Amino acid sequence: MRKLILFITATLLLSLPVFAQQKQDILIRNATVLTATRGTLLNTDLLLQNGKIAKIGKNLTAPANAVVIDATGKFVSPGIIDCHSHTMLDAINEGSFVITSMTRVRDVLNPTDVDLYRALAGGVTALNVLHGSANSIGGQNSVVKIKWGHPVEDFLIPDAPLGIKFALGENPKRTHFTQPGVTPRYPRTRMGVMESIRDAFTRARNYKNEWDDYRAKLTRGDKLAVPPRKDLELEPIVEILEGKRYVHCHGYRAEEYLALLRLAEEFGFRIRTLQHGLEAYKIAPEIAKHGAGVSIFTDSWGYKIEAYDAIPYNAAILWKNGVKVSINSDSNERMRRLNLDAAKVMKYGGVPEEDALKMITWNPAFQLGIDKRTGSLEVGKDADVVIWSAHPFSVYAHADVTLVEGEVLFDRAKDISGRAAIEKERQDLEKLDVNKAPGQGQASTPPPIPREKKKADLDDAEGDNDNE
Repeated sequence: MRKLILFITATLLLSLPVFAQQKQDILIRNATVLTATRGTLLNTDLLLQNGKIAKIGKNLTAPANAVVIDATGKFVSPGIIDCHSHTMLDAINEGSFVITSMTRVRDVLNPTDVDLYRALAGGVTALNVLHGSANSIGGQNSVVKIKWGHPVEDFLIPDAPLGIKFALGENPKRTHFTQPGVTPRYPRTRMGVMESIRDAFTRARNYKNEWDDYRAKLTRGDKLAVPPRKDLELEPIVEILEGKRYVHCHGYRAEEYLALLRLAEEFGFRIRTLQHGLEAYKIAPEIAKHGAGVSIFTDSWGYKIEAYDAIPYNAAILWKNGVKVSINSDSNERMRRLNLDAAKVMKYGGVPEEDALKMITWNPAFQLGIDKRTGSLEVGKDADVVIWSAHPFSVYAHADVTLVEGEVLFDRAKDISGRAAIEKERQDLEKLDVNKAPGQGQASTPPPIPREKKKADLDDAEGDNDNE
């Protein structure tokens, strides 16, 4: 049985990325180009070379051996960037301690997660892969490009700034996740959550001072100087104090966010993004003054008490106050429809089309510190490009082709044409007799197919709600 399952898995993995092409020169012709930062360009061509956008203009000449894609009547946009995702993680939360800053989601990235391919089918090209929200200070994040079919090392964006997950409110205080006979973990209240963060930064500041003193002694030539004990829990928090690591904080309620902003200012650092931000509109001027971004749901709310004060005008209010807003998914399902979530902010608050598009492209790129390489269609940037059948804000639009750094990693036409062959291959594999060599017998009962995990695989691994 084990050999058969491994054989099925290996075969499926080989079959799914067959649509990918190696990087080559690609000329996309005669499209409506939504640049996200420099307006909409009609009847325009894009030349992609060496994984970059080489030229944008009209009537470009295709280099020899270039692939030419006729995009007449179609729309081209930057790849969508999801600023809050748990896709491709084999573990979400390390819930044993309130502070787990020493853990890294990098250690549990799974490049074969089929939801990555589905994300490409929805025009998504990059993710902020976050630890869960079971901890006041959780694990270190990873910022990735969805390079389906590649080894995991290729997914990581090498120059993306370091980051870490914080969480406020219901999830880190754990009052709804008690188990009989298990001693509850501190904290159990909202004020305890804030105290645990303050305590961690107090310890990290003292730890940093110890290392600063040690380095100063070395500079003075003190041969008797002894280095402090290295602390893997405090090292990432020191990087926050030094401005070397971004904070992405899960939360809902305005007063908790305000308390965190004040704590950050007290310790001399800035919050990069407030995640979910359902009540962020209540403190939009304070968020703008601090300089934080907000990464929101457009219209997902009411699934718990913390989420009751959400309004559909949240994005527009924040935008009007000068806050950089991104729209995220925190969901393998919603991730495939972020283009439609962005369209909703035009209806609720009158956000202009280009600013709405920025909320799923350039703004999340800025929040993740990768805006110099992706997030907009500009010469010199990575060729993370989506060709849409219609305007991406239309409910009738679908992604025809998705490219990551100039490589076609989703092609709708080839996907559809290849489905019959994959289905036949699946049926043939299911008929194998587990007790005989492949192809030499029929099993009366086909072996079970490994099932996808559908529950407890996102922000809070113990919660029923996948957007906690």
